[in-house]
Amino acid sequence: MKMIRLLRDSSIFKKIMAAFLAALLPLMAITWMINEQGSNNIRTEISESMLSKTRFYMDSLDKEADRINRYLPNYVMDHDLMEIAATGSEMSSYDRSSKILGIQRRLDLMKNSSPFIQEAKAYIPLIERTILSIQYETDLDRTEYEAMQHHAKSYEEPFIYWNGRLFMTMQYPINTIRNPLYIVGIELSGASIRETLSQIGGERGGQSMLVNLDRGWEVASGNNGTLLEQMRAFAMKKKEAGAVEGYETVVHNGKRFLTVYQYSNFWNSYSVTCIPEETVLGSLQMYRTLFWWACALALGIVLFFTYFLFRLIYRPLMKLVHSFRRVQQNRLDPIVTDRGADEFGYLYQAFNDTITSLKTLIEENYEQQIRNQRSELKRLQSQINPHFLYNCFFVLCRLIKSDSQKEKAYQFCLYIGQYFQFITRNDEDDIALTLEVEHSRTYVEMQTICYGERIEVWFEGGFPDMRVPRLILQPIIENAYKHALGNTTGLGELWVHCETGSGEVSLIVEDNGDGLSDAGLERLRKKLQHAANRLEETTGLLNVHRRIQLRCGEQYGIELARSQLGGLQVRLKLSLNEEERADVQIAGR
Repeated sequence: MKMIRLLRDSSIFKKIMAAFLAALLPLMAITWMINEQGSNNIRTEISESMLSKTRFYMDSLDKEADRINRYLPNYVMDHDLMEIAATGSEMSSYDRSSKILGIQRRLDLMKNSSPFIQEAKAYIPLIERTILSIQYETDLDRTEYEAMQHHAKSYEEPFIYWNGRLFMTMQYPINTIRNPLYIVGIELSGASIRETLSQIGGERGGQSMLVNLDRGWEVASGNNGTLLEQMRAFAMKKKEAGAVEGYETVVHNGKRFLTVYQYSNFWNSYSVTCIPEETVLGSLQMYRTLFWWACALALGIVLFFTYFLFRLIYRPLMKLVHSFRRVQQNRLDPIVTDRGADEFGYLYQAFNDTITSLKTLIEENYEQQIRNQRSELKRLQSQINPHFLYNCFFVLCRLIKSDSQKEKAYQFCLYIGQYFQFITRNDEDDIALTLEVEHSRTYVEMQTICYGERIEVWFEGGFPDMRVPRLILQPIIENAYKHALGNTTGLGELWVHCETGSGEVSLIVEDNGDGLSDAGLERLRKKLQHAANRLEETTGLLNVHRRIQLRCGEQYGIELARSQLGGLQVRLKLSLNEEERADVQIAGR
């Protein structure tokens, strides 16, 4: 009832829009629900079907490989094989040939017992022969023979991956560590495995992979290298998560793929199948067609209402919108009132009154506030006291007196000149960060002449191309010399570096001074937290902190922490504008 009462007392525009939305939104909502529900149902059904298909074919692979593995001992305990492997050349040529032919027939029988067996072999080191199912004269490949021995593998799965080929082997005696009498091996058919994998998603334009992440081997039914690489990474992700089976959507080169995976304990491998969604979810086109028909109907309704509302609502509304855009561009021009006493006439008059009020506020408040902030910024900047210059002149006198320090005195004079030139230049509030860093380097060079090699300073990393307030880095370095490094008896260290983040840059100054306790560090932090109320303190950390906040905002400024070097870490957080962010991202690439 309250909503009806509000609607009755509202303007014509609201009433017409309410009627329009009441007719359109239910139609669009129903259409959207039909499309989404149908899409979700079909996607779920197809995904479950593909997962069931994957289970079936992986179960077939597991059973076939397990059957081969269980029958392998029957062929290992072959009497002819034992005799020829034990006696070797002591047998007559006729007996040896007869037994080899018998072994070959049984190997051929083993090979033909499964389509997944490509070749059956018997490695007999005593006679330096490898007996195959179809060849008679074959030499023993020592490298292959060593790879087939059980001591060559440190895992329990029955497979051996060697030179891109999969084997299942058993040696005799089984428990021997080295040099068995013989080895019976079965080379699995990669083509048959690929054909089985292709049955999962090949008919839908997908490709499948059986990947063993621990041993680094894989069998794939497709040849899309980049997709296979992403499938391998997908399997690694599921292994780390401990997932056994499931399905989800993977995006590759802008295309969506339904990805079904299952883990096989017997193979210690993941079966991963990627199928393009456009081939799997083709039945969703019907739902999309219905949705677009509904959108076309909605468009017709919109055009129908627009024809009647153009003169009543659209034209005066656009006039008001354009006036607001001019305000956004700081053009405070009033609207020419050409309406009567209706709603838009009232809005035009209210807009003109608002423009007048804005002009007054800008003149009396906003501009005055900006002038006050600039005045405070100038005051803070002007009160930076370069007190160390007094000591520099005494150092300069000492260098001039020394005949061996003439060149150093000349260089010191140049540093003092550069320093004075920088701090007395007041034409800009903000300068390039590179100039601020260069001024800090000049200051460090002056202090190096004063302190000698007792204090080691290094500037590390690149500094981005951005604008910063003048004199924010050098006072922090000066503070480190004054309070942390000036009175230290050992080797002093000062580290200046930069970090870039999302929309901000941090300048970091760290020292190894030992004069700051944890209680003292906490007192400094509290001073920074209340810097806005301590404007009478305008030197050192508070000075820099307040000026950064005036320029960048209250969330920026100085943060204090314990340094990796053992002393104080001062972090100057600065904001980046849109153009500076783009430059930093390009430089990072």
